[in-house]
Amino acid sequence: MAKQDDFVKDIANIDEDFAKWYTDIVTKANLADYSETKGFVPIKPYGFAIWENIKNYADKLFKESGIKNVYFPMLIPESLIQKEKDHVEGFAPEVAYVTEAGGEKLEERLCIRPTSETVFSSLYSKWLKSWRDLPMEYNQWCSVLRWEKETRPFLRSREFLWQEGHTIHETEEEARKRTLKMLEIYSNIVEDLLAIPVLKGRKTESEKFSGAEETYTIETLTRDGRALQSGTSHYFGQNFTKPFEVKFQNREGKEEYAYQTSWGISTRLIGAVIMAHGDNRGLKLPPRVAPIQVEIIPIAMHKEGVLEKAEELKNALSSKFRVEVDSRKEVTPGYKFNDSELKGIPVRIEIGPRDIENRRVYNS
Repeated sequence: MAKQDDFVKDIANIDEDFAKWYTDIVTKANLADYSETKGFVPIKPYGFAIWENIKNYADKLFKESGIKNVYFPMLIPESLIQKEKDHVEGFAPEVAYVTEAGGEKLEERLCIRPTSETVFSSLYSKWLKSWRDLPMEYNQWCSVLRWEKETRPFLRSREFLWQEGHTIHETEEEARKRTLKMLEIYSNIVEDLLAIPVLKGRKTESEKFSGAEETYTIETLTRDGRALQSGTSHYFGQNFTKPFEVKFQNREGKEEYAYQTSWGISTRLIGAVIMAHGDNRGLKLPPRVAPIQVEIIPIAMHKEGVLEKAEELKNALSSKFRVEVDSRKEVTPGYKFNDSELKGIPVRIEIGPRDIENRRVYNS
């Protein structure tokens, strides 16, 4: 069997080099990798499965609160971006543009979506007629591109996965209520699903989102003592609805501008999980978000009945848990034990001939 120290000898010590420890965990636990395109991070199946569990949990909470999913274009005309002055100035250093397509130069540059306030606002102005149409509370799951100078997997990459909600409301009170409601939902996701305590609060004027009147945040704490912004919810007031003409006929028959919000979480939450729960043995995934909640490792699986009994146990548990059997023949049980620890699998069950004979298994 592989010695435990040998298995993790290439992982930096968490107390000596936290940054390298983090990237070692990301790559060696098969969460993500580096690509030929600088700053763009491919997410591997195990890492993506964590994101899917976060997404599914969040999406259910969104829908229960009245949010509907949509999908909007990823390319935005430059003229549309320019309509909200503070917004475009805030994102200008991070924006990438498409200037040529089909072998021909475009008449107008197309911005690759860094966020979608402008395109949502433009379409809301077409769709909104009356107070009876309100609220419009939409969310999209998508990727965005921001040309970051310094990148780290999950924490800050040039393209990343997220959800962005955009809502418009009849009154300021309703919009402010939705802004704070989303902050509460985000707090529940991080605390209940990811088992990470959060600090909720309002950003300072200098830190708020470009174009927002107020930005609220949930912050998590990492093992090296730093705060990590893990979700934000923004109250825009009429900062976007006025330049984009998002207006409606109110209950008195007069024309009025709507009130707007936006809010988002991203794959940065995977980084938050790593940095909050991981240690020198690897990941420590909370059971509710773990892609594999129970891993069964057959011992002496070449012997008659061992692999069959492991599969039988898997079938018995699979109705309640996400279960896998590690039936790889090319590695030792010791390697499998250490591999399951590196991946942060919450429960490991070892089953061999003696266990089958005694009608019991070893749970670690």
